[in-house]
Amino acid sequence: MTTSPTGADGPNDDQEVAGLAARLREHRLGSRLTLEVAAARVGLSPAYLSRLETGRRQPSLPVLLGLARAYGTSVSGLLGETVAEPDPIVRGGAVEPGRAGGWGYRRAGAPGRAMQALHVHVPPGVQDAVVRVHPGEEWLYVLRGALRVTLGERVHHLGPGDSAHYDSLTPHCLAAESEDGVELLFIHTLLQSPGGELCLGGGPSAGH
Repeated sequence: MTTSPTGADGPNDDQEVAGLAARLREHRLGSRLTLEVAAARVGLSPAYLSRLETGRRQPSLPVLLGLARAYGTSVSGLLGETVAEPDPIVRGGAVEPGRAGGWGYRRAGAPGRAMQALHVHVPPGVQDAVVRVHPGEEWLYVLRGALRVTLGERVHHLGPGDSAHYDSLTPHCLAAESEDGVELLFIHTLLQSPGGELCLGGGPSAGH
């Protein structure tokens, strides 16, 4: 159910952040979302989102957070604040196991980029039931172990040094075939996926 917040939910009109309304519209259009779709993602009515984009209402912080997630940006970006360039160097470290299914992730690239790079450990075990379909592309490179990659109806068996690059709209599933799991480098581009979660079966962010 959508809601129609009133002006009391956010700052008054005389507290308007310069250019905010225009940026809200620009980010929505840049995300290729209609008013109806964008509003539904945040739990607003299309009419209220339209008032935000024309400056007749000011959003509360929770609304800004929701819009930032829906548009794949940050609250700072919506407010027009200058954000420092992320550090291009990412130091190595251990891959910590996740809370669900034992999948382990460590960021291997700078946040906020179109591509997200991860160092991943896939635990052993059958995970054929976890199939993902979402916009974007995925690339992976096996560092250690044996990996089974299912792409649509085809099953591929990869070992160290092998890689795969595929359109993630193709139904796909990753599973370890070696007893101690698989270690791999993983790069994905989730095209404006809500929240930008990683779509890997069994991991803590797999349920989107």
